[in-house]
Formats: sequence, structure tokens, C-alpha cells
Amino acid sequence: MWTSVSANDFCGPFHSHAMRWVVAYATGGALLLYTLYKWLIPGAVRYHGGLALIWHSVIAEWILDTLTRSTRPQRLLAAVHKKATRGNPRSVVKAIDEFCNQNEWAMNVGNEKGEILDRVVSETNPRCVLELGTYCGYSAVRIAALLPPHAQLITLEFNPDNAAVARQVIAWAGVGDKVRLVQGESGEWIPKLKEHFGVQTFDLVFLDHWKNRYLLDTKLMEECGLLRKGSVLLADNVVCPGAPDYLEYIRTSPRYKSQYFKSHLEYTKAEDGLEKSVFLG
Repeated sequence: MWTSVSANDFCGPFHSHAMRWVVAYATGGALLLYTLYKWLIPGAVRYHGGLALIWHSVIAEWILDTLTRSTRPQRLLAAVHKKATRGNPRSVVKAIDEFCNQNEWAMNVGNEKGEILDRVVSETNPRCVLELGTYCGYSAVRIAALLPPHAQLITLEFNPDNAAVARQVIAWAGVGDKVRLVQGESGEWIPKLKEHFGVQTFDLVFLDHWKNRYLLDTKLMEECGLLRKGSVLLADNVVCPGAPDYLEYIRTSPRYKSQYFKSHLEYTKAEDGLEKSVFLG
């Protein structure tokens, strides 16, 4: 007696075995991609500033924006709301640093260079400060937390979405009474600062915006009479990504006395630094 055998009798075990291989392969691939994204690539680029910037600020940011349907500033703000104590600027700074060290890189001045910024602010003891490039408000919070009573910080941010997040970060830190955030182009606003804010000169200027604007805006501040004898300019990222034309000008001009503070690109081990320049008049 013959027993009929269907194709399913052979395909069933084969199909089950193949599916297990597909699942295993997909899982292994996902784990490999996650390992590459989370540890291997960040570890490989952390000593090379250019590669670190390409990976963190272009590729990784695009991946996370696509997957989460949000932006890095929005995710940073969520971390502040979750971990920082309202009205406590130091806890806001700490929450952002933890987010950038443990979750994803962001282009703040960072904890290492932030300590240099703190020292310069404390030594200068400024009454009137200008920041060019707010991003998400990290350095604005650091600066404002160290300002004496009745001092003011004017911070300019070109990107309206970043400015919206920065306003919330600054408010959460409880330093909104000392900070005036202006959304717009630095080249447009610098000539209008005296008229709009009653500013005569700035005691301290922190440059942390587009690097190709450092020199242009410094010369514009000179032309507009916003610098006095003793005004301090502190410029971030002068090595990575770099501002060579600014450094050449500020280091060779008889109108400035400059000092370089060697450090590292925010949240990496790649060399970067801050240039402190005192305006001599």
C-alpha cells in the first residue's frame, strides 16, 4: 500500500529551519549595527575631531532624528526636564553633560571647556556679556549662573528651532531674568545692539557660532564701538573645526593680547581649545 506524501511534509521542517536562520541572522545583524553605532564607531572617531564631527553631527544625528521623529535639541530638552531640578542651573548643566556623554553627542562647549569658560567669566566678573551662538542654551546657563546681580547676557541664535529650545532650557534653569535671547543673524543684530538694548560696550564676548563669522563679527564689533579697553573675547572651537583667519588676526593685531587654552572637542578626546583675547583699545 502506497502512502501519499505532500510537499509540505518536506518543506515544513526546512521552512522552520530556514526561519530560525533568518531570525538569527537578522538579530545578529541588528546587534552588530547597534554595536557599531553605540560603541565601535564613536570609539574609533573620538581622537579625530573631523571624523567625530561628521559622525556625530551629521550621520548619527540623522539616524536618530529619523528613528525618533524628533530633533537632537528636542531630545536634549527632554533630558533636562527629566533629570534637572527646576531653578537649579548647575543641575541643568549636569543633565546636559550626562545626556551628551551617555546618550548622544551635542555641540555645546561641554564640561571640560566649560570649566575654562567658568574661570574666564569669574575672573572677568562682567556686567554685560554677549554670546554669539546659543544652540540649546547650555553655555548661556553656565555664564548666567556666574553673573553678579543686575548683570545681563545677550545671546544670539540664528536657528529659530534651536532658539525655541534654548528659551525653555534657560527658563528651566531659572536664569531667564539675566538672559536676553535674540533670534537672528549676528551680522544683522550686532549693529543694532546699542539701540535695542541700551548697551554701550561688552565686558565679555563668547564666540561659539559659525566659525567663518568669528573674524567678520569681531571686526564688526570693533566698528560699532562695542568693545572697550579690557573687553575680553573668548572663542570656542578655534582648533576643531577651527577658525584660522580669526586666530591669525587676533594673535597678530596690536589691539589684542591673546592666550590659548588647550583642551578637547566637546565630549571627545580630539584636540580643541579656547582663545582668550583682551582688547587693548
